[in-house]
Amino acid sequence: QVQLVESGGGLVQPGGSLRLSCAASGNILSINLMGWYRQAPGKQRELVATITSGGSTNYADSVKGRFTISRDNAKKTVLLQMNSLKPEDTAIYYCSLTWSIQHTYWGQGTQVTVSS
Repeated sequence: QVQLVESGGGLVQPGGSLRLSCAASGNILSINLMGWYRQAPGKQRELVATITSGGSTNYADSVKGRFTISRDNAKKTVLLQMNSLKPEDTAIYYCSLTWSIQHTYWGQGTQVTVSS
């Protein structure tokens, strides 16, 4: 049974920073893709950033230069450092872990609100 537990969301003013953390547990293939997605009210879930077990990263254009994804394979954790936050970054952020179509997992989500 694979579980993902996120933490680190909250309320921040525009221009501020937050760091999200996701810890994975269970029987996990060492070669995998971890990432962050977000869903704003009334919108579809969208990719924010992903990182392979080898460290290759991919970012949505809207967060490039502001967000940084990283991971610790030994600890089975993935982090998302979010800087220069904007009101449009407000959403529920979900951690994901996948290594095949049959093995795709999601966290419960953590709310990020950017508002003055």
